Amino acid sequence: MQPEEARSRIAALGFSATDTETLAAHFDDAERRGKRGHGHARIEWLETAAADLDPSARAERELSTQSYEVWDGAGALGYLTLSAVCDAQIAKPPEHARVVVAKRCFPTGVLGYWVRRLADAGLVAVLTATSPRRLSHPEGSAPLAGTNPLAIGIPSSDGKPVVVDVSPAKATWGDVIAGHASEDDVVPFGGDHAHKSFALAIGLQLLVDALTGAGNSESRAPEHGALLVVARPAGDPVPALRALAGGARLPGDR
Repeated sequence: MQPEEARSRIAALGFSATDTETLAAHFDDAERRGKRGHGHARIEWLETAAADLDPSARAERELSTQSYEVWDGAGALGYLTLSAVCDAQIAKPPEHARVVVAKRCFPTGVLGYWVRRLADAGLVAVLTATSPRRLSHPEGSAPLAGTNPLAIGIPSSDGKPVVVDVSPAKATWGDVIAGHASEDDVVPFGGDHAHKSFALAIGLQLLVDALTGAGNSESRAPEHGALLVVARPAGDPVPALRALAGGARLPGDR
């Protein structure tokens, strides 16, 4: 799909010019980085859910202190909620560090995209987000956790931040949407060591649920949320690590 077509189809769903560009930029970046499950395939996915979209919805910041914020997606797409959250952190960075909780925040897309934005602005960022429960216990159970990714962005004076973005699932639902994996691949990765990735998925699930107030019932469709920790760096370790790596590709390199 060409960028012009992507923007035209997003705008046709009723999004403003600004929101259309925010969404298209995210999908375009995912395509360039080979993450096609979060790229243009998501536009068709949004089109199938058009009846449930509210293009005019805006995320709301319910609480704001120097070290803690709470946002409510309020019906806005998670992409747009995280975009607003990132804009706010860049406009007014924390004195030292800040925890940001985003309720009703879904879908969130490629989390590495958001921590990269913050890293490019000179901030260290750690971000996770929940998604529909699809991961079962390696020994068998009902789905207990989402494919909850964890992303870390570290700024660098060389202009090339390190961006880590990993899901505890062998394949994400985005891979299924893009036709790159089957639903049977949406399991904790690691083979005989899958209990480790499952433990990470459960930990991230409960961390977000505890802070957003979601997950208080046995419902298979709880409200999803995101958790961001953003901080000012006290050092610049990336250039030294790159020197040690001797030219090897580091996470997030283009």
